[in-house]
Amino acid sequence: MPENDWNAELYDQKHAFVFEYGKGLLSELAPQKGEHILDLGCGTGHLAQTIATSGAHVVGIDSSPEMIAQARKNYADIEFLVADARAFAFLYQFDAVFSNAALHWIPEAERVVEHIAAVLRPGGRFVAEFGGKGNVANITGELQKTIREITGIVVESGWYFPSIGTYATLLEKYGLAVLSAVLFDRPTKLEEGERGLSNWLTMFCEGMFAGLPAVTRQNVIEQVEARLRPKLFKDGNWFADYRRLRVGAVKA
Repeated sequence: MPENDWNAELYDQKHAFVFEYGKGLLSELAPQKGEHILDLGCGTGHLAQTIATSGAHVVGIDSSPEMIAQARKNYADIEFLVADARAFAFLYQFDAVFSNAALHWIPEAERVVEHIAAVLRPGGRFVAEFGGKGNVANITGELQKTIREITGIVVESGWYFPSIGTYATLLEKYGLAVLSAVLFDRPTKLEEGERGLSNWLTMFCEGMFAGLPAVTRQNVIEQVEARLRPKLFKDGNWFADYRRLRVGAVKA
């Protein structure tokens, strides 16, 4: 799937649940005053700011210039950098690497883990949450099926949703001892009621719609909504069938 073109302001306005849920991960990170912490896939910077309130020194990186521009606008006192999670480096090491709702965007997971391990000091910790095996299976399945039926085009999601075993094995390969790993369902209410699913598809599935005329795209969205309504629409709201993988590891 081609990389997503991010609308950072729309992300903040309509998809705040992404970083709001991420706040629950911060207790796992337990940032301490004076620590150096890397927020990998920092988006518009909200969780980096929350980490910084602990007194830690935070650096946020994201591959999206639009996200980084918004993060700098939101929090001018934090260092935010445009960087590729598959190829980043620093002249110093971090006490912790934190990542929320970002790593499932990068199929080249081994390259990411290799660089995470490289920037962690010995004894440094890695805390992350992202889409796990089976994440948004109903949504992506219906979207792919509908696009194929209407256009004849077979599209791939391009996402990386690993199992616990797959990801734990990868971390251990690069010297990160897994202390905890859990895969859990988290049905997530989407904002704006009836428009929730349409907004979600527009924000997060741009790559799967690439090249489709606006009329065809709207037709696809309407058919996907109709097919998923019995499963994912309740009491006036859409619920995404999220399944998350949360991991904690330490560099040996």
